[in-house]
Amino acid sequence: MLRVLLAGGGTAGHVNPALAIAEIIKKHHSEAEFAFAGNPEKLEAKLVPQAGYKFYPIQVEGFQRKLNKKNIKRNLHALKCLTKTTSRSREIIGDFKPDLVIGTGGYVAGPVVRTAAKMGILTAIHEQNAYPGVTNKLLSKYADKVMLTVEEAKQYLDPKIEYTVTGLPVRSGFSTITKEQARHELGFDNDTVCILSTGGSLGAGAINSAVLDLIAWYKSEGVTVNHIHSYGGNGKSTQFEKCLADKGVTLQGNPHLMVKEYINNMPTCMAAADLVISRCGANALTELEAMGRGSILVPSPIVAGNHQYYNGMVLQKAGAAIVIEQKDFTSEKLISIVKELLADREKLAALSENAARIYIKDTDDRIYSALAPLIEKAESK
Repeated sequence: MLRVLLAGGGTAGHVNPALAIAEIIKKHHSEAEFAFAGNPEKLEAKLVPQAGYKFYPIQVEGFQRKLNKKNIKRNLHALKCLTKTTSRSREIIGDFKPDLVIGTGGYVAGPVVRTAAKMGILTAIHEQNAYPGVTNKLLSKYADKVMLTVEEAKQYLDPKIEYTVTGLPVRSGFSTITKEQARHELGFDNDTVCILSTGGSLGAGAINSAVLDLIAWYKSEGVTVNHIHSYGGNGKSTQFEKCLADKGVTLQGNPHLMVKEYINNMPTCMAAADLVISRCGANALTELEAMGRGSILVPSPIVAGNHQYYNGMVLQKAGAAIVIEQKDFTSEKLISIVKELLADREKLAALSENAARIYIKDTDDRIYSALAPLIEKAESK
């Protein structure tokens, strides 16, 4: 029986691809057993058991480059964790006895995949971002198979290593609902332009602030747009809805505005939209491609290696998005771009068409094809 150990986490951007890869393998090997190694204090400790998989805790922390009193303390904790990671990885591998170990990024994947490779166990990694993370850059030298979401990531890795571009699996529900169905479900008409804006579950202050002024602009200029906005935790703390009211915008009884702290039906909301305003996480961008939706992208400036900027530029170069770095992102700039796109529907439509064009539709097949030789080799042992 095939036994697969997956390691990755810290954020949903690393956890969800690991869960998706497990499901892809399961379609071909229904009897296979899976386990996950992850940080007990991070998101994976919740998501993995919820999905019904065995979870092995392993404490791994990243080192902070900017040194201050708080970060020195964090680095000492990270060093303490590091001294135990190899022995803990061996414990996990010894207990589960995997035939194959797959890493999906995040600090936790490093010691697990590296230890497995040194023990002679077959390994693979999947990189989600256009600018690879430190962990996967290191692991690419040990892994038997390296999978990439986008071709652009190759330029930052060792050219001697063979890579397979697979794309990134998306959550179920994306690309299965039409724009008309989604708008009917949300109570929007089919003729009015619909804009979706979100800064993710935590929210993004820069996006909230600019969208606040954009919605107020609709009212002052008499512009009719159906707008869905998720303000997240940041907007809750800064009282986004009260700020709207202060600008004379009422939500109650307004058929064109849908404002929430968090969007639980994202596939429906994205399907309804003509334009999406968003950060540049790899999962979010793949969902935009799957749906074929044009976007205005504002990369988060506080992510490792500035990888969101590189992710966004893949779409901009394909004519599928307009990227604005946060230092340049103002209410005036957002309003100006939205005004231009509302006046030029062909340009708005072209953004969406280009997003759909670059979507890798056969990601599941590509991932399994990349892993199949390793699985066959493992089963023949």
